[in-house]
Amino acid sequence: MSAITYTQCGDYLLPNICITEDEANLPSLTKWGRMRMEYLKNHRPILYTDMKLSGKLFLHCHEIEQCADNRMEFMMKQAVAKNPISEELKNTNPLEWVGHMNALRASVEEIIKAELIYE
Repeated sequence: MSAITYTQCGDYLLPNICITEDEANLPSLTKWGRMRMEYLKNHRPILYTDMKLSGKLFLHCHEIEQCADNRMEFMMKQAVAKNPISEELKNTNPLEWVGHMNALRASVEEIIKAELIYE
């Protein structure tokens, strides 16, 4: 952890906050990472500020994002296996098939939000 440096601006000392090299090499956050960051910002402001100032916020949100993506893929496979729907229905009644898949996706997303995002 590097020492915090300050710049004098009038009568005030402002901290020099820089993006670390680790953060600069990561891609931008997607759905899950942004949701986690927004949750921390609105519901855990002290933790959010501490992580932001220490340079760990982006890395934390990126890690949550990767875990959520992996968990989503795994749980969707399990949900489809437990609630099978025929491929024939996909051809004969695509709206019903899409509705079934959207219902499974919504239930899996709620589980992921409860376990990873809003903990």
